[in-house]
This record gives sequence, structure tokens and C-alpha cells, in this order.
Amino acid sequence: MRALRILLVLAVVLGGLFAIGDRLALREAESEAASRIRVSQGLSSDPAVSIHGFPFLTQVLDKRFEQVDLSMAGVAATVGDRQVRVGELTAELRDVRVEGDYTRAVAATASGTARISYGELRKISDSDVTLEYGGDGKIKVTGTVEILGRKLTRSVLSTVSVVDGSTIRVRADQVPGEGIPMLEELVRQRTDFDREVGGFPAGLEIREVEATADGLMVTVGGKDVVLTG
Repeated sequence: MRALRILLVLAVVLGGLFAIGDRLALREAESEAASRIRVSQGLSSDPAVSIHGFPFLTQVLDKRFEQVDLSMAGVAATVGDRQVRVGELTAELRDVRVEGDYTRAVAATASGTARISYGELRKISDSDVTLEYGGDGKIKVTGTVEILGRKLTRSVLSTVSVVDGSTIRVRADQVPGEGIPMLEELVRQRTDFDREVGGFPAGLEIREVEATADGLMVTVGGKDVVLTG
């Protein structure tokens, strides 16, 4: 009986040591991943990286991770032929499979959101316009046109949408014509635009865009998303 108690105590102690070691290894891996992402993305600070699932070391041996969550700010995104800074980006990666000598990683599913400020969004317009939140999920776009020797400044409420999973489209709902020939066409040349968003990992696409008071919220998602390799 005494021997059994000793074995049980040893089992509990060793189990506790394994758990502690597992957690230490997890924290080290998260820290290393955050540091590498900061360097590769040119960020000013480490992103938040959370690797879920227990035990962690078993996942390392299996080269399969249950879930990885990322949160970062200041990431550069390619929109059209320009770069904009993403104010906030979060991502949830599930069933991440690592292949080879950790040179390729694929997530069975991936989802996330990114916030682009209206100041950054203005950079992707070819026109000298002002963009701000217009309320009720609309973007208020203000621009100036010249017609018949007169300069006219007009503001329109625009709807933002997704085209083909990769393009952000901004279209004015209505342009006040005021009986002036060509006014609507000229205003739309200033306020309406389509821009393709590039640089996504293979398998990831834009699912939804929404205008909010804090900026444009972009929701992305996909299956069999190639993260590296």
C-alpha cells in the first residue's frame, strides 16, 4: 500500500512537472512566433499570439495545432497599387498543419477582421476627396468638381461592398444633379472607385466590408489557407 502511495505521489509530481514544462514551452513558442511576425511585417511592437490546446508538446510532435489566434496593429496591406496601414487586425486559425521542416503551414479554416481608418482609405482613391463615416453603415465622400467654370463641392453617402472576394467597391447611392448637365458623372469620377486588395495568403478572401465610426471593417475568411511555404 505504501508503495502504491509513493507511485501515486510520483505520478502527480511528474504530471505537474510535465504540465509546467508544457506551459513554459508554449510561452516560449508564442514569444518566438510574435518576434518573427514583428520582424517580417515591420511592426513597431510584438503582436499577440495565442496557441490553444493541451498538451502543447504533443501538438508540436504531431505538427498539428488546434487553434492559433493573432492580434496586431500597423500591418501594411496592398490596395490597388498603394499600401495602407491596417489599424487593427485579428485572426483565428484552426487546425493548423505544419509540413516539412516547419517550412509550410496550412490552416484548415481561417477567419479574421481588419480595420482601415478613413484617412488610410483616402489614399486608395485617385481623387482629392475627404472620407468619413456618414452614419447607418455608409461612407460620406466629399469632393470638388469644376463645371462651366464653376467649382462645386458636393458630399454623397456611399455604399461599400465586396466584389469577387478581392475587391472593395465604393459607390455613391445618389448624386444631386440640380439640373446641371454632366454634374453626376463628374462627381462620380471623384467619389466612386474599385480597388483590389492584394497580399492575402492563398485561400483567403474578403467576405464582408462595413463602414463604422472607427473606420472600414473588413472581414476575411477561407479554407485550406496557406500561411507559409
